Amino acid sequence: MSDKSPMSAPPAEVDHPQSPSSNICQTPSFWQAQSMASWGAGLVAVLVGYASSVAIVLQAAQASDADTVWLNSWLLVLGLSLGLSCIFLSLRFRMPILTAWSTPGAALLAVSLVGYGPEAAVGAFLCSACLTLLLGITGWSDRLMALIPAPLASAMLAGILLQFGLQIFTQLGQAPWLVAGMLLVYVVMKRWQPRYAILWVLVVGILIAMAQPGGVPWDRLQWQWPQLHWITPSWSWSALIGVGLPLFIVTMSAQNVPGAAVMQSFGYQLPLSPVLRFLGGLNMLVAPFGGFAINLAAITAAICANPQVDADPTRRYAAAVAAGVFYLCTGLGASVVVLLLTALPSAFVAALAGIALLGTIAAQGQQALAAETSREAALITMLAAASGVSLFGLAAPFWGLLLGLAVYHCWRK
Repeated sequence: MSDKSPMSAPPAEVDHPQSPSSNICQTPSFWQAQSMASWGAGLVAVLVGYASSVAIVLQAAQASDADTVWLNSWLLVLGLSLGLSCIFLSLRFRMPILTAWSTPGAALLAVSLVGYGPEAAVGAFLCSACLTLLLGITGWSDRLMALIPAPLASAMLAGILLQFGLQIFTQLGQAPWLVAGMLLVYVVMKRWQPRYAILWVLVVGILIAMAQPGGVPWDRLQWQWPQLHWITPSWSWSALIGVGLPLFIVTMSAQNVPGAAVMQSFGYQLPLSPVLRFLGGLNMLVAPFGGFAINLAAITAAICANPQVDADPTRRYAAAVAAGVFYLCTGLGASVVVLLLTALPSAFVAALAGIALLGTIAAQGQQALAAETSREAALITMLAAASGVSLFGLAAPFWGLLLGLAVYHCWRK
């Protein structure tokens, strides 16, 4: 459940805690710090993140030819991983450290994994996780990200996500009442209740689907405990370079770096290298079960870190711990989520994914094309990434970034 507008500014009101990570003994214990507000913030963060991106994760899993068993495993292991990482990191550093799956990463996988199969997909997940772990060990995050100009990273992401935005309108002809109703709800609620707009789209979309002929086959929705399903990785250079490397770049540029920036904007000095070591190591453990990317949250992190949770910034970590508990619940309910999404019309899933990414597409496109000196390189990157072309087994996002870098350095004075 990741946040989709990675460089968006958090709320203007900012506090500067007195170094809670360096003086943990003076911060309140979780039992002292918790409150109704912290539990409410944790629940909202999980609901907003989950509802806005679970359909994209489903499409990513289906792109790798995942069956229902592995779909359940994906959501189970992601829910458990996010829950445990939120609880551990927040208690360890006494900061509201919220983790998420990478929605941009899931979008990339949905367009890049076609034809590879589950085994190659796991190999790509492990490649991305290993690079994250290596970054945490070496502390080279700033140096590495400096090699890829920010406009090009944004352009690659915008190109990947553009296909999801277009599918809103391609599905409009297939299910006009459903898609138009969801889009109308998004436009209205984005104006009046922007934080909950996607939740409203989800609820209204389900109601419209139920009202249509055939409705939703509720008899298929039967509770069962989801199970972890191991997939032994296979190693394909085309998957590692064409999927694993772009997944790492997108996750770092659109999740981890902005997530750390959001924390800093609220006065928390996040120890990025230790956090990346933990997330990279955890990601390597869960990758064979479908854990494609475990990373820092950005926008939903602001829900748990803002002053509305608690006036005392040293107590806000309780909200992220609460979010971890709710993440564990979403993991245990993975089978119901999969059954519900697979029972709903395909137009619903496609429209929900596209609508949820509209804000990110706009933000990334603006960031990609803002600077005149890199505009042509960013445009080439974005168009190539959106084209879906595959050469020598390498997916379009890789070629888009490669071409953009070539143009960028060719024009650089």
